[in-house]
Amino acid sequence: MTYLFQPFTFPSKGNLARLQLDNKLVVAPMCQYSAENGAASDWHLSHWTSLLNSGASMVIIEATAVTPEGRITPACLGLWDDTTEQALGSVMARARKLAPSSVKVCIQLAHAGRKGSSALPWLGGQLLKPEEGGWMPLGPSAIAQKQGEQAPQEMSLQDMQRVQEAFVVAAKRALSIGIEAIELHAAHGYLLHEFLSPIANQRSDNYGGSLENRMRFPIAVFEAVREVTNGVLGVRVSASDWVDNGLTPEEVAVFAQRLKQKDCDYVHVSSGGVASNQVIPNQPLYQVPFARLIKNESKLPTIAVGLITQPAQAESILTNGDADMIALARAFLFNPRWGWHAAAELGGVVQANERYWRCLPSEVRTIFGDTRIAQR
Repeated sequence: MTYLFQPFTFPSKGNLARLQLDNKLVVAPMCQYSAENGAASDWHLSHWTSLLNSGASMVIIEATAVTPEGRITPACLGLWDDTTEQALGSVMARARKLAPSSVKVCIQLAHAGRKGSSALPWLGGQLLKPEEGGWMPLGPSAIAQKQGEQAPQEMSLQDMQRVQEAFVVAAKRALSIGIEAIELHAAHGYLLHEFLSPIANQRSDNYGGSLENRMRFPIAVFEAVREVTNGVLGVRVSASDWVDNGLTPEEVAVFAQRLKQKDCDYVHVSSGGVASNQVIPNQPLYQVPFARLIKNESKLPTIAVGLITQPAQAESILTNGDADMIALARAFLFNPRWGWHAAAELGGVVQANERYWRCLPSEVRTIFGDTRIAQR
């Protein structure tokens, strides 16, 4: 039996039934830059419907800003008021009606920090001025993301409290529209990662300096969100800044250990994003060693991600015990039925809308768990 297509259940807590996934394949969050004042659009309906029919057991909604200034770009998705909540809930509900009911939905709640107020990627991604539709971004320290850019506003303690409360409100809104799991974005150079990294965080108060201090705000945000949900709550991390004197895998492993103590359900292991001079190896499975380290040190369920493109690669990661789940992102954009192909190759079973069952030849139709398909 293939490991990738075996069920995964998040560990139980007390008498609470935890979330069960049909398999260990996850769609990683991917920014679409297609929202209208933070509100989900028709693009999201098409995008989410496709991903929910991909064969993955859980789809993580793209980085969703908890405040307007927490967006990466003016076109980023948000969840900060009734309008954005209604839009996201409505579009997701419509998408879920067109997909297998067993597929779970997770949302990645985020604040872009000093990387906010940026132009769309295909328009250069540079920091926008207010007259261009931008705003003053926030950060742990007044240090620009890129040389020559305006530095962000260093966050006061009041700013930090406001953002923490915004994460809590967004989490409540997500739960109210039926989203089954929440992921806090502490990776890719966005706000929570910025606090963790000595590259972006050079504060002189209790939130800067030592690792213990740099973890303080991300841990506080996690604790505040955990207080309002008994459901699955995970964190995405950047395990390395890929620059000298940056955040290290060993430090992130300590952060994961602390998250486990706070009742975290999983850690999603990525890397990079905080330093413009980062040097990242462009090779398959390059982040898997980070996932293995953090899994072994923290004992948390771990998701591996990053240039995993072949079913055999995903299977080997699980077989070797390097991670507990596998996440893909761009591979699903290139091949929206990646999970189906993986199931056919590995001998697994996926959930799919019966209207599509006839797409496969009879000898491999068992990936849908049923061969009763009339040929008309």
